[in-house]
Amino acid sequence: MTQSIEIQPSGPLHARIRPPGSKSLTNRALICAALATGDSTLPGALDSEDTRVMMDALRRLGIAVTHDRPSRTIRLTGCGGRLRTTFASMDAAGNLDSRVLNSWVELRTTPVQIDVANSGTSLRFLTALLTLGQGMFRLDGSPRMRQRPVQDLLDALAQLGGQAVSELGTGCPPVILAAHGLPGGKAAIAGNISSQFLSGLLMAAPYARSPVELVVAGELVSQPYVEMTLAVMRAFGVSPQTEGLSRFRVAAGRGYRGRHYPIEPDASAASYFFAAAAIAGGSVSVEGLSRQSLQGDVAFCECLRRMGCRVDYGTEAITVTGGPLVGIQADMNAISDTVQTLAAVALLARGPTTITGVAHIRHKETDRIAALAAELRKLGAEVDQRPDGLRITPGTRRGAVIETYDDHRMAMSMAIVGLAQPGVVIRDPGCTAKTYPEFFDDLRRVTSAKR
Repeated sequence: MTQSIEIQPSGPLHARIRPPGSKSLTNRALICAALATGDSTLPGALDSEDTRVMMDALRRLGIAVTHDRPSRTIRLTGCGGRLRTTFASMDAAGNLDSRVLNSWVELRTTPVQIDVANSGTSLRFLTALLTLGQGMFRLDGSPRMRQRPVQDLLDALAQLGGQAVSELGTGCPPVILAAHGLPGGKAAIAGNISSQFLSGLLMAAPYARSPVELVVAGELVSQPYVEMTLAVMRAFGVSPQTEGLSRFRVAAGRGYRGRHYPIEPDASAASYFFAAAAIAGGSVSVEGLSRQSLQGDVAFCECLRRMGCRVDYGTEAITVTGGPLVGIQADMNAISDTVQTLAAVALLARGPTTITGVAHIRHKETDRIAALAAELRKLGAEVDQRPDGLRITPGTRRGAVIETYDDHRMAMSMAIVGLAQPGVVIRDPGCTAKTYPEFFDDLRRVTSAKR
């Protein structure tokens, strides 16, 4: 893709779109299907950098994965919880030599290398999954991935008998695992950095040698994503016992069963088209989503409704129609992947918009609070950056060249501003390949659709 794209103002929209499959559902289904007994089919699965990273990692672990891209279908033959065994040094008792955690080079043990690129979901889910195997594994990724915290997950795995460390001692990747199966037991897991830590542990837990009990310490961020994880687990035949979203018990000895599991369109991706209707006027219908979606990000539509849009929920589509916009206060902890989208809409509202509850998005592909503040100011807004969010006061809008920080959501959300403001140029538009390679093509289709 080119180094930059200038977005053209569109006028009112009258379009229907079906975004590609949900990344969150695709990667969760891939984990459950890989561990399952039997075959699984995932129609509607997302084809993106993040999902390819996950599929490539599973293949390295001996999972049979095929991807029919034209039909958007992934097929897997699960391993029944028995991951490929790799060579590792053992002590006299048959346990993995603890020295490998600190110096696998000294032992001349070559770990299986898994590159997760910039996919935080893959890093966290695979870290938990790999403890079920036998042998040495090393997970690494992009320079930004080496800045993303994972220590809370490693601490929880240690409580369950797993052996995994931050290779550089930073609490971030690379992660070295000396896997010998997961003993199980009880663990406390911090909830304030990423719900993906808990999701990864939950999905691996059915294959521990004894029951697993997980207790969330502190506030759990992005709670709908944990509910999504539980729904996918149940669909594949495992039903954890829960006490709210603070305590979870997973029995041992009952694993997943392969199945046909259709993937919903991505609700986070849909937010850009809902926002397009709010910013440009007119209406956009997103097919394949409803109020009953497994994805919590459909709640973004309620933010738009509070700002002045009309939202119509059908059984097979959600339609947003633009209207005069006003600023709102929104705790977006549960739908934090749509913070940048709401910030784009806030530029055209009357009065300030305050977003709170999202301190954890500083640990995403970039520090999303700081990045948003910098780019929104270029577009004419006054921005008060806060520890857990930001306050956006619209000013005289102007065009600008937008830096995207190798963050797919910065590129997609800020592009929507260009539907109403001339002169918006998006740098490095190719970064959308992480979750939505066809985004700019689909945006052009939506803006060119006629009544």
